[in-house]
Amino acid sequence: HNVNMMLSHGGTLTIDSGKPTGRGFATTLKNRTDRPGTLAFNVPVGWNMLVDAIKDDTATQEHLFKDQQLLFYAGASLPQDVWEALEQFCLRARGGLPMMISSWGLTETAPACVMVHEPIGRSGVIGVPLPAVELKLIPDADMRCEIRVKGPNIMPGYYGDPEKTAQAFDDEGFFITGDAVRFVDPEDENRGLVFDGRVSEDFKLDTGTWVQAGNLRMTALKELAGLAQDVVVCGHDRGEVGLFIFPAPGAAEPGEVTEGAVTDTHLMTQIEVKLREMNAHVTGSAKRITRAIVLAEAPSLEHHEITDKGSLNIKKILTRRADLLERLYDNEDPALIRV
Repeated sequence: HNVNMMLSHGGTLTIDSGKPTGRGFATTLKNRTDRPGTLAFNVPVGWNMLVDAIKDDTATQEHLFKDQQLLFYAGASLPQDVWEALEQFCLRARGGLPMMISSWGLTETAPACVMVHEPIGRSGVIGVPLPAVELKLIPDADMRCEIRVKGPNIMPGYYGDPEKTAQAFDDEGFFITGDAVRFVDPEDENRGLVFDGRVSEDFKLDTGTWVQAGNLRMTALKELAGLAQDVVVCGHDRGEVGLFIFPAPGAAEPGEVTEGAVTDTHLMTQIEVKLREMNAHVTGSAKRITRAIVLAEAPSLEHHEITDKGSLNIKKILTRRADLLERLYDNEDPALIRV
C-alpha cells in the first residue's frame, strides 16, 4: 500500500525503526527528526507519544511539521485531544493545516476498505468505501452498525484453516470484521462513517446491560488526559464497570507500588476526582465507571499485550493480569480507587 504509493508518485519512503513503547520511542523521535518528510503515517499511540514528547518544544514542532502535507492515522481511534494538539503544532509551524485523515480496514482486507478524502476537522471519521468495495451495515436500535465487507481486496481465507475461514464470512460472502460504525450525518451517507468501537470487545454486565467498551475508553482517556496513557475497560459479567489504568509518564511517584498496582495517593485522588466529574454527565450503569486500579507495569511487548499496530491486546492483558482484575473488584484492596 505505502510502498506503491511512493513508487507511483516518485517519492521516498522512510521506515521508522523505533516502536511506540517507552524504550523504543526515543529511536522513533530521532528517526522522525532526521527525516521529517512531507507525509506522515502512524498509529494513534505513536501520535500520542509524539505529542507528549514535544508539547513544550516549539523548535522540534516547527522542524517536524513545517513541510507536512498530510498526517495519517489508523489501526485504532485517535483521542480528540491528540488530534487538536497536532493541529496546533501545524498551525504554529506552517501557518495552516495539512490534510489530516484516516482509513479503516484490517490485515485481511489488504489493508484499506474505507478512506477519508476531504478535510474533516475531527478524529474518528474513517470516510467512505474505496472503489469496488461493498459494505454491509447491520444496525442496532440506535443505528450503531456492525460493518462487514466484500471486494477484490478481501482475502479468500486463512491458510490451512478451513474451519476458521468458514467462521469469518457470513452466508452472503461478507467478511465479518467485528467493528462498529455510525454515519457522520444520518441524512447524508456521502459524509462517510465514524468508527464506533469493536462489537467483539463489547460486553455485558451481570444485569444484562451492554457496555460499549471502545466508546467508554475514549471518553475516559479524554477525562484522564495527563494522568493516563491508556486504559482497559473491565466488567464482563460483573456488576460495575471498572478501569485498568496505565499511568502517563511521570504521573505516579516512583516506588509507590503494592503488588503490581500503583498506590500513590495523590495520583489516585486526582483520578477519582476526574472519574466523578465524568460520571456526573452520564446515566446508566453501562457508562458509569465506579472503580479503577493504576497498573505499575506498562503493557508488555514480550507478553503480547501490545499488537503489531501499537494498540492494546485487551484479552491478553485481562488474562495475564487476572489477579489484578480480581483486586479491581475487591472493595478492601488498598490500591482500589472507588468512585
